[in-house]
Amino acid sequence: MPYAVPVLTALFIWWFTTGTIFYLDNLPTRTFKWSMLGATALLLASLVVLRATAEISDTTSIYLAFAAGLLAWGWQEISLYLGFVTGLRKHRCEEHCSGLKHFWHAIEANIWHEIAIIAVACVIAIITYGQENQIGLWTYLLLWGMNLSARLNVFLGVRNVSEEFVPPHMEFLKSFLNKRPMNLLFPLSVTMATTGTFFLIGKVTDATTDADRIGFTLLATMMALALVEHWMLVLPLPFEKLWNWSLPKRSKFLKPRFRSDHPVEFATIKSTLTPKTDLPCC
Repeated sequence: MPYAVPVLTALFIWWFTTGTIFYLDNLPTRTFKWSMLGATALLLASLVVLRATAEISDTTSIYLAFAAGLLAWGWQEISLYLGFVTGLRKHRCEEHCSGLKHFWHAIEANIWHEIAIIAVACVIAIITYGQENQIGLWTYLLLWGMNLSARLNVFLGVRNVSEEFVPPHMEFLKSFLNKRPMNLLFPLSVTMATTGTFFLIGKVTDATTDADRIGFTLLATMMALALVEHWMLVLPLPFEKLWNWSLPKRSKFLKPRFRSDHPVEFATIKSTLTPKTDLPCC
């Protein structure tokens, strides 16, 4: 089957790179600088590959450009969750914080991350401008758009906010995760993702060269995976098990940098297991 290789390639890279980022977030904090240096080296290498393949539209160059676009996006994800490129705000919002004020706090917590995304997008656009091979740029833009949609949905409220994937040193981000069955943006998000998926599938069937067919198949697969990720936010299924292999015991390595403003009093454990009556009820 001519489509099997690009589909399986996109599936594997999506699953493996996502899990790798989760895994690196769980390592001891002393390793973070090395992870960041390695990710930055891969980002620079991806830009070199994108420039080198921009003028070539054979199948090998399509795969290389696709992988380079994914690596460039991966730098954005790992730089955020390692805590190197985040924002101005480093602490939780109070429980009563809501509305536009809460949304502005979320922007403050991610502002440098958003600027970095735009900066890399501009660099990729410049080095591939007017060239035949635009797969790397479209891969990066697709991931950016669907990631932004998913983050907005998590902010507005969904069933599965995946708190277990937020590393302890980024604990303050959990105050921007809201649990509710669904929000008004979600139907629009899945409609757009579904439309985009079928549009790209149409481009696959209309392609006249192997390079175009592979390129659009890779993009269609990534769009379909983004659609699946959106449904993961609301369906009551254990999707997190897909990446259980990447989540070792964090408590063994990491200590959260976030400290609660409300310290908890721990009663002495007695053999009768009688609770201490003066503790506040949770």
